[in-house]
Amino acid sequence: MSNSFPLLQTELTRRLGCRFPVIQTAMGWVADANLVIATTKGGGFGFLAGATIEPSQLEDEIKKVIEATGGSNFGLNFHMFQENAMQCVELAITYRLKAVSYGRGPDKETIGRLKAAGVLCIPTVGAVKHALKAIELGADMITIQGSEGGGHTGGVPTTILLPQVLEAVDVPVIAAGGFSTGRGLASALAAGAAGIAMGTRFMMTTDSPTPQQTMECYLAVNDPQKIRVTKSVDGMRHRILENAFIRKLESAGPLKKLCIALSSAYRWKRDTGMTFGHMIKTFFKALKEDPTQISQVVMSTNQPVLLQRSMVDGVPDEGILSGGQVAASINELVSAAELIHSIANEANTCLQRLCERSQPNQSFKEVS
Repeated sequence: MSNSFPLLQTELTRRLGCRFPVIQTAMGWVADANLVIATTKGGGFGFLAGATIEPSQLEDEIKKVIEATGGSNFGLNFHMFQENAMQCVELAITYRLKAVSYGRGPDKETIGRLKAAGVLCIPTVGAVKHALKAIELGADMITIQGSEGGGHTGGVPTTILLPQVLEAVDVPVIAAGGFSTGRGLASALAAGAAGIAMGTRFMMTTDSPTPQQTMECYLAVNDPQKIRVTKSVDGMRHRILENAFIRKLESAGPLKKLCIALSSAYRWKRDTGMTFGHMIKTFFKALKEDPTQISQVVMSTNQPVLLQRSMVDGVPDEGILSGGQVAASINELVSAAELIHSIANEANTCLQRLCERSQPNQSFKEVS
């Protein structure tokens, strides 16, 4: 690890072994081995999206990153509600990965196993109370995601949430939600964060597997208000780009919403594992119970598939487009390495100028 940027060396870079305090988050269907490899080689720290990688392919993806980067300085993301959650835990331990990240996380015993194997546990939270609970369970670091962030997100902006969590916990805190530039990294470090985590910005790079037609939707948006929160997908706060599917879902009544949910499940039933018989039973059950709640259950089951429709199949108007508000300020695609280096240079310049107010003769270096 290079020390040519002393102002950018934090507890995050020391413990994760990366050159810069920049994390690439585990976006579903996006954070594959190739993106993690590009991030690692660029000096950042990447997480594989273990929640959307086929269980039969997960170990091969891990091996691919190790072989390409010469080590296990990367992480794996998973959720305990996925069927192969324990496979993710075992693989992280077996291959001595540097870290795991999670939202709905493992219990204290499982976290203890990971920590005993030297795997750092870095949950993502959107509220102070969740940060405190994560620490109680054994988290080594905390990633806080402000409401500007994409996908499932809380309601508190990063500028409010970050200082609250920094005040409440005594472990390194990583800031996420609204970051894409070196100025953002400098501001987070100046506030006391150990680094930043970015999803949307890494998704919008040339190393991302995002299909061209879907990427064009992200590049086309220039109004942050068009990247907004909806609860229509699964009843939880979800920041997305507006598209035809979301508008259709939001304008639908409870029964129509259920029909949309069942229709999408039927179209991709092989991916969801939902049989025709099960869908019929669900439909008739909805006639006797609350249609709103039933549709939300079905949509929650469908969410990975709806995301896959946009992020893998390249049909953005038939799926959901998770994204942070920062997408509206991104108008070009660069490689992950170019992105990380530009962020590092800009952050170093900002922090250097701050230091020069008391040390006017200091200079800074560029990433080569």
